[in-house]
Amino acid sequence: MMNVSASTTPGDFVHPALFYQGQAEYVAGVGGFVRAALAADEPVLVAVPGPRLDALRESLDVAGAEVTWADMAQLGHNPGRILAALQDFADRQADRPARIVGEPIWPGRSQAEVLEATRHEALINTAFAGRRATVLCPYDVLGLPAAVVSDARRTHPTVMTDGKSLLSPEYADAASVSADCDRPLPEPDGGVPRFAYALGELGEVRAYTEAWARGTALGAARRGDLILAVSEAAANSLAHGGGSGSLRLWSSGGAGVVAEIRDAGRLSDPLAGRRRPSLASVNGGRGLWMIHQLCDLVEIRACDSGLTLRMHMACS
Repeated sequence: MMNVSASTTPGDFVHPALFYQGQAEYVAGVGGFVRAALAADEPVLVAVPGPRLDALRESLDVAGAEVTWADMAQLGHNPGRILAALQDFADRQADRPARIVGEPIWPGRSQAEVLEATRHEALINTAFAGRRATVLCPYDVLGLPAAVVSDARRTHPTVMTDGKSLLSPEYADAASVSADCDRPLPEPDGGVPRFAYALGELGEVRAYTEAWARGTALGAARRGDLILAVSEAAANSLAHGGGSGSLRLWSSGGAGVVAEIRDAGRLSDPLAGRRRPSLASVNGGRGLWMIHQLCDLVEIRACDSGLTLRMHMACS
């Protein structure tokens, strides 16, 4: 049986990947982590995909214990939202260590989602550095591609497999992993026109987006979300991306729509938009934060010529 200790020393952040094969190993490994945390009188957040969540609930007799359950398929549908949820939980624990199970990648995730979830895994190490917390991340080594498991070795300082915990020699810093996630975005089918905009033309961007969205399968509420997300992205271009940019809009089959903003900006803070901005922050990624909350997937690519922000939104 695999038992994952939840103990840390003050100031330590522990971020192991748990490589499991089959449900028995999963329940034993994750269950052991939860039980160890509860035995130490420490609250736990368990955020894993729905079927895994059900299996853990059934195997753990923790009624009334301090366990917060979350379906990662909903909480982390957009991987850019996960980090803030984990930090919010940790912030509520006052002087106690945060104990978290987070499974951001599971079989069936799209390649685009996997890349952004891998970036999230790397950025956890930056966001929680120096904090007394443990985030255990299970990986289904039978159901996931070998490349995903290999990337987990790069985003986690330690890996747990076959009941053993070992330092990962492949562990890399967040900047290196994020750079490797900046793969070229696929071009949409057919010619998609660009709408160029500059200072003073934010109203035109909103009007263009609204007119285009009326011809899609988006409902009224989601059309409003799209217009707001595009408006926030374009406003960032005007304020931080050289004062101009371009917008492309297209439908992704019958599943949803995509909006893409390109400008000459730079992303100086890789955590911008992924952590909740404070009320006191003047330039703390509020626009990107809102975009992540509105969209089902956000892809960001940085290159020498500037920044590309691609926003995906499902029709339902």
